[in-house]
Amino acid sequence: MAGRGDPPEGTPEGLPGGEDEYRYLVFDEAFVRAARLQEFSAEERMGEHSQAVRSRPAHEGRGGSRQALLLVLLIVLAFGTAVYLGVRNPYQPPADQRAEPLRITMVPLAPQGPVPGGTPAGLFAHSPVAGYPSGAAGINLPLAARTTHFSESQVVAALGIAKDYLVASSLEPDVLTGRTVRPPRLLLDPDQLEQFDRSVEAPQDDGGHAVSGWLIRFDPHEVALADPAVRVQGTLRFAEVDTDVLDVTADHTFTYAVRPATSGSGPAPQASLFTVHRMVHFRFDREDLRMHRAELLTSTVEAGPQSCDADTTGALRPLLAGERAADPSRQAVTDPYATGRPTTSSLCGALAPSAQPSF
Repeated sequence: MAGRGDPPEGTPEGLPGGEDEYRYLVFDEAFVRAARLQEFSAEERMGEHSQAVRSRPAHEGRGGSRQALLLVLLIVLAFGTAVYLGVRNPYQPPADQRAEPLRITMVPLAPQGPVPGGTPAGLFAHSPVAGYPSGAAGINLPLAARTTHFSESQVVAALGIAKDYLVASSLEPDVLTGRTVRPPRLLLDPDQLEQFDRSVEAPQDDGGHAVSGWLIRFDPHEVALADPAVRVQGTLRFAEVDTDVLDVTADHTFTYAVRPATSGSGPAPQASLFTVHRMVHFRFDREDLRMHRAELLTSTVEAGPQSCDADTTGALRPLLAGERAADPSRQAVTDPYATGRPTTSSLCGALAPSAQPSF
């Protein structure tokens, strides 16, 4: 028999209705809580301008909040890992280190007789520099290789900066003739600029403030270049001395053709050769490499022919063609073309006769 709400013949098969029609839809408590819309009650719907449904408060969807919090934690963890790995990377630059003051040693080399004179070409051809290259071509870079804590590119950078400084301070014509000191100054560590400027403005023979320790310069009122092509020979060596410090040692001989400074017309006076054996110890930290600058640790200069009593703090003072030293040195004979550490530790040395041109 049909129920009160059913048609007399019962519910037709296949039509909507019946207790099993929505059997597969289960509205459990979790589903209801997760719903973002909620139906108003009958009393609430009777109000003016009311809507049928309202949004549920955001705090009721706590699953999304947990996911957002987890995402933030993952980002923080990734960032912290990157920072840690960056600190552990040996190629990351540490805090910049203070540069030490430059220590300078100057050794004049006195000739044992008159200084030979002639034309620049003839002097070069009959001296030890006959086969030497000219200018920057004589400052060759060694084969670079990585060290324990410095990459090959960093080693190449250090060698390149050292060469740039040697060219700027030993071969630049305006530097040699005293017109400027800017080229080498631009390559110095800022911590050494005060010492450099004091050496230029008020040079002293105190082991730290002789301009000739920083660069090669002649007094333009006394000496002129007879040939701008300076003959150069020497070596560059590199070594890692600390996890953050790379050293480069430059050991070069520079030979200049010079003559007396003259003005006006007339035949040019004879030229003579002046030889400078220069050893410069450079030091680089990672900031120096990044900024393309150098720290000079020590500078040793043996130069002649000069008199032992010559004041070389502000400029080198060559003895020119035909001149003699007023005080021939009785110290050990020194050959400025020999590489390695200076052979004399005195204030003056004797210029080896083999270092002079022979006709």
